[in-house]
Amino acid sequence: MLRRLFNIILSILGLAVCLPLFLCLILLSSIDTRAFGLFRSVRIGKNGKPFTMYKIRSMKPTDSKQSNVVTNNNPNITSFGHFLRKTKLDELPQLWNVLIGNMSFVGPRPDVPGYADQLQGDDKIILTVRPGITGPASLAFRDEEELLAEQDDPQRYNDEVIWPEKVRINKEYIRNYSLLKDIKLIFKTVLE
Repeated sequence: MLRRLFNIILSILGLAVCLPLFLCLILLSSIDTRAFGLFRSVRIGKNGKPFTMYKIRSMKPTDSKQSNVVTNNNPNITSFGHFLRKTKLDELPQLWNVLIGNMSFVGPRPDVPGYADQLQGDDKIILTVRPGITGPASLAFRDEEELLAEQDDPQRYNDEVIWPEKVRINKEYIRNYSLLKDIKLIFKTVLE
């Protein structure tokens, strides 16, 4: 209950303070990508339920089916999109997801269908909490797109190395949760 109240208050403050920046980024992204600057994506949330997550668009739309794994050398990422992804400003619309209860400020990052919804055994503990804008696994893999770009087979590296390590880190986070740790993770995210 305290965690949810914390998330509501912080998301309202964040939306109020960031609204002009948020609108400006949507406009710039719309011009840059030639598509509406607010991007929607289906992600897996608490209890394995799908929800719509919002981001500032950083890639040109394409008709071709793309991999769920994005590297920083993806040709569809625009110059402005690289800036958004590097600074994590593309994540600002997720304040809305936090306010309406799909997400939390801190928790496991919400994945596309095919990952979190396929968890088995004690790994399913990850689905007992709301996914977060940031979290210990997000911080551990802050340079994930660069790391994936260095691999011969980014999808395989993600599935066999990064994803299992994220699951391990997220399970540890959930088992040792505290609001104070969440606050420290938020500060660490902002300061890094």
